[in-house]
Amino acid sequence: MVIGNLLHRPLRSAISVLAVGIEVIMILSIVAIMTGQIEGSRRQTSGVGADLIVRPPNASFLTGVSGAPVPAKVAGVLAKLPHVAVAAPVIQHLSTEGAVETIWGIDYPSFNALRPFVFLSGGPFQGPDDAIVDDVFARSGKGVRLGDDITILNHRFHICGIVEHGKGARKFLPIKTLGEMLGTPDNASLFFVKSDEPAYINQVQQEIHHTPGMSQYQVQTLEDFLSVMTPEHLPAFNIGLRVVISIAVIVGFIVIFQAMYTAVLERTREIGILKSLGASQLYIVNVVLRETAFLALIGIALGIGLTFALRAAMDIYFPTLPFPISPMWILRAILISLCGALAGASYPALKAAKKDPIEALAYE
Repeated sequence: MVIGNLLHRPLRSAISVLAVGIEVIMILSIVAIMTGQIEGSRRQTSGVGADLIVRPPNASFLTGVSGAPVPAKVAGVLAKLPHVAVAAPVIQHLSTEGAVETIWGIDYPSFNALRPFVFLSGGPFQGPDDAIVDDVFARSGKGVRLGDDITILNHRFHICGIVEHGKGARKFLPIKTLGEMLGTPDNASLFFVKSDEPAYINQVQQEIHHTPGMSQYQVQTLEDFLSVMTPEHLPAFNIGLRVVISIAVIVGFIVIFQAMYTAVLERTREIGILKSLGASQLYIVNVVLRETAFLALIGIALGIGLTFALRAAMDIYFPTLPFPISPMWILRAILISLCGALAGASYPALKAAKKDPIEALAYE
């Protein structure tokens, strides 16, 4: 009976399935994009090779949003401290031109000393307009090769080297060049510090805080810094996520409500016949909710399938944009969509159950 009722109005059923599918895609996609950015940044930063990260007071833990507020020469002060092997100044700039990405300006000798780049082709900067890119970026889109020119922040750069991914960023520029483009030619966003022995990391941390003028600087081990790079610490992350999920649920709720309400009106005589034959109110409610659950499950399966298809397309056309699909969020999307659909069908189901059989039989 359930399948027959749905096949009787194929277009309405298809629209309901599509609405639930879109709801699932919206939930999984927004979660994948938002968490993917954070997880990608964590993986990239963990590969820098530093033991400590030193940031100016009040700097955000979000990469690229704090500008370059401190003199890069602070790296020289840090490098002179006992048990400091390397101090590398870095500018991190968040760019939204074409794609959301963080571009790093680096002092090549010190940054490379943290953990050497693995060059797949080419080599270090030879001039102020040179750029180093990683292999993931080189394969993205139309692809780029050693010696090509690319535009970064409306400036033409020459690709002098392609390196293995996993060390900070996708694109690296000379720190002075990026600083001049941002109007801060001699500044940095933060400093990566490497100690000469892991046992001295805490001691180096204390020495930095006791250095004149640096008592207010944020000094963290890289492990501690990465531990706060989670959705829970991202401002407005959960609020934005709830807003998107709420919109998706409302869309699914309205479509299911309209479809099932209309279906109940069209089947008034059928409901009257069932009730005259002894069908209880619970049975009528059960029929309507079973139809809804069947539509919702098909829509959920469609939505999950299309989300994986979207991820495959993203991997081809936007390989630099992480798009993780979490099993936990798949389960959440299933529960949210199913509950939203059943909630949308609840009123039509109750309305159908309360129909008077005599009036229903007389309905034209």
